[in-house]
Amino acid sequence: MRILAIDTALPACSACVLDSDAAEPISFETLPMARGHAEALLPLLERVVAHAEGGFASLDRVAVTVGPGSFTGIRVGLSAARAIAVARRIPVTGVSTLAALAAPLILGSDGAIVVAAIDALHGSVYVTGYGSGGRTILSPRHSPVRDAVRALGAGPLRITGSGAPMLAIEAWTMGLKAEVVGERIAPDIAYVARLGLAADPASAPARPLYLKAPDAKPQKAPAVARAGEEEEEAPRLPS
Repeated sequence: MRILAIDTALPACSACVLDSDAAEPISFETLPMARGHAEALLPLLERVVAHAEGGFASLDRVAVTVGPGSFTGIRVGLSAARAIAVARRIPVTGVSTLAALAAPLILGSDGAIVVAAIDALHGSVYVTGYGSGGRTILSPRHSPVRDAVRALGAGPLRITGSGAPMLAIEAWTMGLKAEVVGERIAPDIAYVARLGLAADPASAPARPLYLKAPDAKPQKAPAVARAGEEEEEAPRLPS
């Protein structure tokens, strides 16, 4: 099976083509970027797929990161993945950015708790934790840093992702062993592809994974209506 993996959820724009029976991707490319995913993605996909014999017609599945991450970035990746899947009539699978960040560390965890953490600003993180064999011990969540460390237990912790330094510092202040592994700001795109191959598209849908409620909330209709009435009833100054 041949899969195209796409990631635009975090500060990078990445894609790769991977065969299920191959150890390494056929082709891949990653561009670090905080903004501009929409403009960069389609040309990047064309370059990556062009290196795979048969091009888009050779693809059997698409995988895409669904969050947590940038609202706009997630939407860019999902739109591209769905469009390719519809055009090729192939399934598309959603992959958690947290799972993709943690995946390279799980095999070599040596009894440590593998933690993926993304900086969610304001002293909070998007976080998940895995024990031996990839067993989930902390389900993905949005959490204050201190609460996240407490929920992870006694450790030791091996932490990756943009939120790793904050989590490690908090763990050290609590007397826990913690190690920051790598300086990953976005997942290794090859692991997005491998997780996409392993997942069942029926149980891993390509839809956004939101762990935090939006900061901006729409006004309720009655409040909007009252505001309009008050505006209409307000006295007008003489001209």
